[in-house]
Amino acid sequence: MDISEQAAMLKRVQEIEFVAIELNLYLDTHPCDAEAVNDYNCAVEILKQLKKEYEKCYGPLLNFGWGGYSQAPWRWAMGPWPWEL
Repeated sequence: MDISEQAAMLKRVQEIEFVAIELNLYLDTHPCDAEAVNDYNCAVEILKQLKKEYEKCYGPLLNFGWGGYSQAPWRWAMGPWPWEL
């Protein structure tokens, strides 16, 4: 397992998640900004794909909720966990 590649992929997930959160906060005060809504939707779609790819390669980002179903063996218990990178 290449830890540097895993860390790079996790960093990209975090970057896009930050963008989505910031756009969400902006839209709380500017709900009619159609361009921002489009940007938010694009960021969310990219984030979904990045999380799916990360979890396919390295296991779940969360112990439940986002990842959905688990594969055997139970990968959540295998390290390193996302916060250990």
